[in-house]
Amino acid sequence: MGFSPRQTIALKRNLDRRYVRTREANGRELSYIEGWYAISEANRIFGFDGWSRETIESKSVLTRENRGTSLAVYIARVRITVQAAGTTVIREGHGTGQGHGPSPGEVPDIALKAAETDATKRALATFGKPFGLALYGSKTASRLKTPAPEPRPLHQGQHQATLPPDDTTPIPRPSRYYGRRQDLVTRDRAQGRRQMALPPSTDTSIVPVSPDQQPGRIDKSALTIAEPRRLRDKAHLRFVASHPCLVCGRQSSDPHQLRFAQPRALGLKVSDEFTVPLCRDHHRKLHQAGNEVAWWHDLSIKPLVIAKALWDESRMKAYPSR
Repeated sequence: MGFSPRQTIALKRNLDRRYVRTREANGRELSYIEGWYAISEANRIFGFDGWSRETIESKSVLTRENRGTSLAVYIARVRITVQAAGTTVIREGHGTGQGHGPSPGEVPDIALKAAETDATKRALATFGKPFGLALYGSKTASRLKTPAPEPRPLHQGQHQATLPPDDTTPIPRPSRYYGRRQDLVTRDRAQGRRQMALPPSTDTSIVPVSPDQQPGRIDKSALTIAEPRRLRDKAHLRFVASHPCLVCGRQSSDPHQLRFAQPRALGLKVSDEFTVPLCRDHHRKLHQAGNEVAWWHDLSIKPLVIAKALWDESRMKAYPSR
């Protein structure tokens, strides 16, 4: 057993019912935990640098479009690796996910993220009850007990304060739509805008502002533990879509984001600057191929070079004075 006594106790604890969600499926009520909570528990128990997640396989099993609405279904296999006292523990899990909406470029990404999240939760569930294993037993979510808070160390002269046994004050948490919206980033941006103390009469909706110059935007690439910049610019996506397909030259095109251009993050797409135009057919074939780098290599196309040229051209048109 490579886990420490503290980790073993944490893995044996029951699931906190406050984080159990329910949904209707085929006339049955299913209980589950959300992806953000499973990852948070893994960080708490194993340590932020004590485990890793890797997508071993992903595949599109269905893509369909009907009257302007796209549907995509993906399957994924995820591997969880935990380092515990010199011992490497590996678990794997399979998951499925679907996405639907008006944008054919975003729907496959939504489906793939949902499949990866589902596979991650199933792999983590093999470690114990805190990751949702308790939901597969005979007890239902309503019978799960809320664990008592751990006592804090007291200094001399202090007394331990206790909470009423029926205290169920909810702990602030991210939104349930973790895969589609990063609430922590939204919160940081809102705090930044408040710190800028813009006057109420300031109207920023008329004059376009460069994405890397927006007030309150956090540039995480300048932090001590840097993260890749992920810029968002809808005008640039429309500009890319106005170009012909890189493979066959047909129009109209979808703006395809090169997923290998930046490290993959749960619920985050790559920056909009890594976007190239593809027609609907080749866009679908690329998502079905799985290995995007090999797909571009077989066509003798350098998408990163083209994406950079399109980004520079878009910037010159949107902000000629820069």
